[in-house]
This record gives sequence, structure tokens and C-alpha cells, in this order.
Amino acid sequence: MPRVLVAALLLGTSGQVVRAEAPITAASAPAPVFTLDQALAAAGSSAPGLDAAAADLRAAQAGRTVAGLRPNPEMQVQVENVGGTGEFRGTQSAETTTGFALPIELGGKRSARIAVADAQTWRTEVEAAVVAADLRLQVTGAYLAAVAAERRAEIAQMETDFAAVGFRAASARVTAGAASPIEQQRADVLRINADVALERAKREAETARANLGRLIGKPVVGLLDRSWFERIETYGPSAPIKAEGTLALAAAEADLATASAQVRLARSQRVPDVTLSAGAKRLSASNDTAAVFGVSIPLPLFNGGRAALDQATAQESASDARRRMALIDTEREIASAQAELANAAASARAAGGPGLAAAFEAARIAGIGYANGKFSQLDLIEAQRTLAQTRSAYIDALVAYHGAEARLARLIAPAPVPGGAQ
Repeated sequence: MPRVLVAALLLGTSGQVVRAEAPITAASAPAPVFTLDQALAAAGSSAPGLDAAAADLRAAQAGRTVAGLRPNPEMQVQVENVGGTGEFRGTQSAETTTGFALPIELGGKRSARIAVADAQTWRTEVEAAVVAADLRLQVTGAYLAAVAAERRAEIAQMETDFAAVGFRAASARVTAGAASPIEQQRADVLRINADVALERAKREAETARANLGRLIGKPVVGLLDRSWFERIETYGPSAPIKAEGTLALAAAEADLATASAQVRLARSQRVPDVTLSAGAKRLSASNDTAAVFGVSIPLPLFNGGRAALDQATAQESASDARRRMALIDTEREIASAQAELANAAASARAAGGPGLAAAFEAARIAGIGYANGKFSQLDLIEAQRTLAQTRSAYIDALVAYHGAEARLARLIAPAPVPGGAQ
């Protein structure tokens, strides 16, 4: 086999087939890199989910203002002794009463309404934080898929190069009478399959990049950040993380706070309100005026509010049980995510370290040995397949690592503080 074919089988440190390319000059500028942080920033400025969450938060804050308003006073006008018969015919005996009524809330209803509104506002803040955290997880997953798809396309390109070189080498050996024609046919089949796989990998990479662009609301231009993709920062077991204060548990805690506030509101509703009224009555017959005072108190004969209080109390108990369930589930999910992250980090380090180096060396030796007639074509194909599989396993391990890292970050994201306190 010609020496140029042997040289094409040599691999660089990046795991790609070494090719003759134009020299890089000092004037060559590095291509811009589109980082994950840039993708997250672009998604944050165009995501409809964030706009909806912001609108919900404004509505909740307006609801807090409404809850703090007092009942409106009433202006009352009453005319008596008109339109009758005899001396009450017409308006000559009319008695006109003009008054002012002021409802007075008792039992702490206003403060109870405010407490409910505050709890609901916090729940809305939690929902907004959940939307933002889910968007970050979604964008990270899409970015990760795009980077991995491009790396897999490079592996497919490497396999295509291997297959093309192997086909040329087999053809040369068959022409020289050093190999059976079946080797050339086998190499041709491998070359055709590799070309098909390369086209499929390129389409998947284009689709992944386009999906990332759709998610962030702008086309993805430039190279993706490979240094981030290949960075492994966590290795080995880590200390347990408590679920308290995390965003994953905050929704259940906000629901419990709302239910407790509803119990307080239902209890305050059992206290009847009082309406005070004051006015003046004018007697048309004598043109005299007299003051009128009144007090209105509802009688809780049919609805004393006990059923509503029992309902709110039961809902509070259910919310407390759900919070305890959420605490257990969240801590279990955090522990699983930590273990998954540590395992993925170990797998990525192993696949990208000694294992990948050994696969590179095996492919290099197999190429040289096949060129010199020391190894069979099957040995060469197996070495090349092992290298491609090892690189694929390395990429899969990196995908698993970054995916576990993103899921853990989503689970332990801090929850917003009630009331917006810092």
C-alpha cells in the first residue's frame, strides 16, 4: 500500500484523521464561539414562557393590592309616604332620608386576605422561577444535543475517511495480487455504509443546531463551545444536599403557605361584619329635619362558616402531606442525580483517557501492519471500529455527564424568598 495511505491512517490528538490543510498564519483570526451562556441569554430575552410568567406575577401583585382594599362606603337615599292615597297623595307628606353607610370588617378579614394574597404571590414567584429554571435546563439540553451531534458527525467523517483509505488500500493489494478480491468488495461495502452514515450524521447535526436556534429565537452562528463540552469538573462522591430551600420543594411549601392562609381567612369569615349608618330625614309636611342612626349586623343562622373552615383545614392538611411527600421525593431525586453525575464523570474520564489513547494506538498500529502485510483486513477494520466506538462512548459519557449536571442544578436551584427579601 502506498505510504500516503498509511499516513492518512495516523490520528491526531483530537481523534480526527490528519489531513493536509492550508497552513495557519498569524493573521488568521479564530472563529467566534457561540457559548452556552450566550444561548441562555438569547433564550431569556425571547422566551414566551418568561413573558407569561412575568404577566402572572404582575396579576398576583395587583391581587395583593386588591386584597388590602377596604369595603366601599354606601350613599343611601330613601323616600317614604309618596304616591299613596288621601293625605299621602303626591309628595306633600314625603319623608326623605339621606344617609351614609360604612361597612366595618371584624375578625381580621383584611389582614387574612392580605396573607392569602401574599402566599399566592409567592407561589407565582416560585412558578416564574420554575419556568426560568426549566428553560435553562431545556436550552442546556438543546445546546448539549447540538454539540454532541456535531462531534458524532466528526466521528462519522473519520469512519468515512477510514473506509475510503481502506478501499484504496484493498484495491492496491488486489491489483498487486497480494489479497483476494473479496477484500476489495468488503472494503467497498464499508465505504458505502460509511458514506450513508456520514450523511445521516450531518443531517442530525444540522437539525440539532436548527432546533437550538428555534428555542433561543435566533440562528446559531459560529462554532459551539467544545471546551465546555469536554470539561469535567465533578468526580467521585459528594456530600448530600438537603432539599430545604430548593426550587424543587418551594412549590409544595408555597401551596402549604397558601392553604394555611386560607384557614385563617375562613376563620375570620365566621365573625359577622357590622355596618354603621348615619343620615338625616326631612319631613315635607313640616319641613323639619331629624337625624337617623343605624347599625346592621347579619345573623349567622344558616351559614356560620363552619363548613368553609373545615374545608380549608382539610386542604391545609392535604398540602402539608404533599409537602412532606415532595421533601422525600426531592431528596431522593437529588441523591440519584448526584450519583448519576459522579458515575458519568468517572465514565467520561475513563473513556476519554487511557481507553481512547489505547484505541488510537491500536488503530495506528493496525494501519501500519496492514500496509506491510502483517495484519489482515479484518484486523484493520476491527481496530478502526473499536476506535470509532470508543470515541462514541466518550461522547455519550460527556452527554450523560452534562445532562446529569444540568438536572442536578435544576433540582438544587435556590427558591425565591417569600416577600422578595434578600
